[in-house]
Amino acid sequence: MLVTVAVIEDDPSAANHLKNCLNQFSENPGNEDIEFKVTEFTEPTAFLDPYKACYDIVFMDIELPNMDGMEAARRLRTIDKHTILIFVTNMSQFAAKGYEVDALDYIIKPFSYTDFEHKLSRAVNLCRKSSQTIAITQRSDTRIIRLQDLSYIEVKGHTLVFHTESADLTGTGSLTDIAKKLDGQGFLRNGKSYLVNQRFIEQVHGSTITMTGGTQLPIGRSYHKTFLTQLAQSLGNDHVL
Repeated sequence: MLVTVAVIEDDPSAANHLKNCLNQFSENPGNEDIEFKVTEFTEPTAFLDPYKACYDIVFMDIELPNMDGMEAARRLRTIDKHTILIFVTNMSQFAAKGYEVDALDYIIKPFSYTDFEHKLSRAVNLCRKSSQTIAITQRSDTRIIRLQDLSYIEVKGHTLVFHTESADLTGTGSLTDIAKKLDGQGFLRNGKSYLVNQRFIEQVHGSTITMTGGTQLPIGRSYHKTFLTQLAQSLGNDHVL
């Protein structure tokens, strides 16, 4: 399971400690299926402008340059009410007010891995519960995969190819029907033959989408305006790079 994480922390040593704890968590027995994709920000304005609604978990310090973490969290909640927010701070008197921004929990610095593991487990369990799935109809059976593991769907001839980071699975059906089923789940139609998961989009430049891992996909001429509009809306911003 891919879990996307944003770390907003201006202290490099604290950010590294948090990332090391994430790595240790994913290496523990029972967690081998979990992979954390971490994006770091040293101050909140770069995190929020433009904001990408693609993070499962956000770790937020409170003492930050340009904007304090509580104000950043308030702004975050105006554009993303679903991401899991955890404060990581030495200012416990403010972190305890996390209910105001629907924070899941807070971790007081300096923290041990044991403290971190307990609270991260809660967040990961929520990610598991909220993870939607899709059934892929094949000739002989049906496969179930998580939507958050699905990078994009491609039409090849009369076959649908479901691209994940671990494997490509083929299935039958109509891409139009699949797009209707996945409406509102973060999937965008970028062409007659493609449906992409926005959480795997690294960059959009001109008429080309670069996905996580480097795969490049075209944006069809007749889909271009609608795709960019929907992507901008999903990012909570009217600007697409």
